[in-house]
Amino acid sequence: MKKFKKVLIANRGEIAVRVLRSCKELGIQTVCVHSTEDENSLHVKLADESVCIGPARSSQSYLNIPSIMSAAEITGADAIHPGYGFLSENSDFAKMIDQCGISFIGPNIDCLQKMGDKIESKKIAQAANVPTLDPIYVNDLTEEEILVSAKEMGYPVLIKASAGGGGRGMKRIDKEEDLLQSIFLLKKESQSAFGNDTLFIEKYVVNPRHIEIQILADNFGNILHLGERDCTIQRRFQKVIEESPSMCITEEVRKEMCDASIRLAKAVNYNSVGTVEYLFDQDTQKFYFMEMNTRIQVEHPVTEQRTGVDLISQQIQVAMGIELKLAQKDIEFKGHVIEYRINAENPVTSMPSPGLITHYHRPGGIGVRVDDFIYTGYTVSPYYDSMVSKIIITAKDRDECIVRSLRALNETVVGGIETNINLHKEILNSKAFKENSYNTNFLAEKC
Repeated sequence: MKKFKKVLIANRGEIAVRVLRSCKELGIQTVCVHSTEDENSLHVKLADESVCIGPARSSQSYLNIPSIMSAAEITGADAIHPGYGFLSENSDFAKMIDQCGISFIGPNIDCLQKMGDKIESKKIAQAANVPTLDPIYVNDLTEEEILVSAKEMGYPVLIKASAGGGGRGMKRIDKEEDLLQSIFLLKKESQSAFGNDTLFIEKYVVNPRHIEIQILADNFGNILHLGERDCTIQRRFQKVIEESPSMCITEEVRKEMCDASIRLAKAVNYNSVGTVEYLFDQDTQKFYFMEMNTRIQVEHPVTEQRTGVDLISQQIQVAMGIELKLAQKDIEFKGHVIEYRINAENPVTSMPSPGLITHYHRPGGIGVRVDDFIYTGYTVSPYYDSMVSKIIITAKDRDECIVRSLRALNETVVGGIETNINLHKEILNSKAFKENSYNTNFLAEKC
């Protein structure tokens, strides 16, 4: 076991603040890195130390591995937490951290490599008896073979980038004449965004829900699940609302999903927090593996509120070589939890709405948690993701959670910029959401 004295947080925004708080509760000093654009950000103000690592653009700062490693060296950090996004699933980054004698707070490099490739991870899932949709491996076939295979599969189909993530690198195709051109364009996009143009095609599930299972594992072979999150409310493959428990699956399906997730984690000797994501076909009541996220998720507070487990604290302790003190029987699931991502965006176009926050009021009261990094006088940057806050509501059941959510959203004031708060209220007031009768196309059809 190695006790971390100082952790460098290689991220920004609310996740940097969230990691920082867990570090402080564990008695660990914190170093926050920041771009020139973020010098007044909350994570910089709260950290024990901060280091500027470059200009505003992510490629020159938060994705600049040499600058981050230099910051770790000059501050004497003995571990690095990557948060989510940016470099969190970059195996080369993790490898460099290891070579420098610093601990990476995340799974082992082998896991990052295997599960970071959607094609490789799908093969591992199949070998572990985890249900998957049979793929067409685009890069291995001629154009004629692709057309024939897709026709046999039946339209609509979904093209996916093997190295994609975060909703990027996917395109639905409804007719044959659009397939080859879309493959050509998505290859270029994937190469540019991920440095990898490998694609595959899956059958598009027409009435799906997006369900994910939270996994926690240590270095001693202990693996447990912390239940599911329903992430079905999405816009262009980007999650908007997440909740637990999912109201569309039976206890039998829930157990099958959790058992399958643990089998997959065991198959790759997983040793950190992680999330196994599934597509659930509401028409057939079957689920299919999509991918495994080898990092903490944006929506992790949903699980924390429902179980009372500090996932980031557990993640840090696992990285220190501490054996899990929790067993599956210790995990208790209580109440209903819904998380709302508050974005600085135009409510009509969904385009980012950066600018000065003239006044800010968080919601409060029983069952209300807010994870944010903004304050009155803070300027939301145009250079980064538009999410500025997460409001997480806990109640005894879903109906009470919806009522409490509306109250909290009505209390929330973010002046000076536009946000998607009204969109959340529209969703909550919709008949489909209240009756739990929707799928991942909900927002596309609604808007």
